[in-house]
Amino acid sequence: MLSEHMIRLTFGGPGFENFQDKPVSDRYVKILFAKPELGLIPPYDLDALREQLAPEDFPVRRTYTLHHVDLEAGTVQIDFVVHGDEGIAGPWALNAKIGDQICFNSPGGLYTPNPEFARHLLIGDETALPAISAAVLDMTPEMVGDIYLEVGGPEDHVTLDVPEGITVHWLHRGGPFTPENTRLESVVRAAPWSDDSVQVFAHGERETMKTLRAYLHGERKVDRKAMSLSAYWAFGRAEDEFQAEKKSPIGQIFPEVANA
Repeated sequence: MLSEHMIRLTFGGPGFENFQDKPVSDRYVKILFAKPELGLIPPYDLDALREQLAPEDFPVRRTYTLHHVDLEAGTVQIDFVVHGDEGIAGPWALNAKIGDQICFNSPGGLYTPNPEFARHLLIGDETALPAISAAVLDMTPEMVGDIYLEVGGPEDHVTLDVPEGITVHWLHRGGPFTPENTRLESVVRAAPWSDDSVQVFAHGERETMKTLRAYLHGERKVDRKAMSLSAYWAFGRAEDEFQAEKKSPIGQIFPEVANA
């Protein structure tokens, strides 16, 4: 366990030979989770399963950031947020045993800390912590900036080996996220602002990301091309509902562009 609510698992084996790495910090994969009672064994023949299974029994996809890829060892590391029996992926990760198999695609992603920017601003909640911890691994020693991480409490802290010029700010909600107890946007807004060039990585709850977009892009005029900003989840929405809304007006962080 990395913290009270986060666990890191290492995956490898014969299937790694088909893995095509992508050299970016926020590389992510879509993991397929099947209902245990169905007895399905990865890798899945999805075309065949579509014909054999009822829609509600089809394996579900969940998106996860790769913390680290070791091409020489043939392994990948993935961090999972766990809250007891809540959700699908968390309970699976918490109960995973050596030899358990998993199925995922080769990674996507676009963001890597760029040394051409004068400073770096990384913002997120627990869901963005794996991506931010991966980004820290790709920071160069001379980089400067701030990382704002909002979590339930001190028990959710993880170790981040950041460059000397990067300051980590931990914000505590005192429990699970609600629209009333989040302070992420207000703390970022109240922080000192420099007109030096800045690269932004901000991910987390949908409405929070909308307010951060309005502040950083709308008020501070951070160029859209210098921002990786999107929602990883939405308060009050199940994962499938959240994904279904991504291309609808309510699901768009930047109104002029639907989320990919």
